[in-house]
Amino acid sequence: MKVDIKKSKTQMRRGTLEYCVLSIIAKGEVYPPDIINQLEKANLLVVHGTLYPLLTRLKNAGLLSYRWQESPKGPPRKYYSLTDLGTKFHGELHETWQNLVQAVIAINQSSAYTSSESNRTIKIDGL
Repeated sequence: MKVDIKKSKTQMRRGTLEYCVLSIIAKGEVYPPDIINQLEKANLLVVHGTLYPLLTRLKNAGLLSYRWQESPKGPPRKYYSLTDLGTKFHGELHETWQNLVQAVIAINQSSAYTSSESNRTIKIDGL
């Protein structure tokens, strides 16, 4: 069995991207390049080609709204904010995330795993 660790890591990051983007927008109205900057500061790298389709999908689902603002440098800018539905949706994702984090921590700290499973060796090709 061949396992691609890079692909698995990418999938984990993608699975959290929507929640992270909504969490950034939940703090207040935001311009997309600022979302990318905040994601990069958190070491969650994303490219414009990934973010903009996500923002469009979230807007089409009724979770985001936007407004145009004139820019002193160049064309008008689109600023996103959560709708009431988006706020509720983010809250539910937040609760699910907290439960998931606690479950993963519990599994990783499980004494049953460390005492009975730690003596096993598992070989995965490619790792």
